[in-house]
Amino acid sequence: MSKRVCVYCASSRQADPGFHDAARRLGGLLAQGGVTVVCGGGAVGSMGALAEGVLAENGKVVGVVPRFMRDLEWSHARLSELVVVETMHERKQAMLDGADAAVALPGGCGTFEELLEAMAWKRLGLWKGAIVILNQDGFYDPLLSLLDRAIRERFMDERHGAMWQAVPQPEDVLPAIEAAPRWYDNARDFAVP
Repeated sequence: MSKRVCVYCASSRQADPGFHDAARRLGGLLAQGGVTVVCGGGAVGSMGALAEGVLAENGKVVGVVPRFMRDLEWSHARLSELVVVETMHERKQAMLDGADAAVALPGGCGTFEELLEAMAWKRLGLWKGAIVILNQDGFYDPLLSLLDRAIRERFMDERHGAMWQAVPQPEDVLPAIEAAPRWYDNARDFAVP
């Protein structure tokens, strides 16, 4: 079982409450599975709900925030651990370092950027963990279609389609992590088609 999972999610309070509920469920399921959850450390939206789900099951949740967000008091007050970094770039690196998997929940441009950077690192063999996309209510259908087209148009190799798995509900995330194929040691050999 993966012991450390990085979860990318949003801090929007105005998103449909169903997204927050799914984040809370996922947090609880990860904690029940003995997983340490690493996230952006925010107190609201899906990010806050994820942390609450972990904490409700007595799990461990590590938040990574840039100093300016901590100074604005945007971080969750009850995290198991809070890591403060200087920049957003350092935040992304710290979240993914040591993670066995990355999970993307529905979110906005920050979540998209984190997910796509994890894919880029995996494509280059810089990180080899599982990537699971929670495609709740078909949220990520347009992105998945775009990634498929990038492969069809030969901007990516066919093997790159195995870098991620998309699942419809939180209960499918841990099984998808476990079932993810081991990434290629020679990923750089086909990083550019």
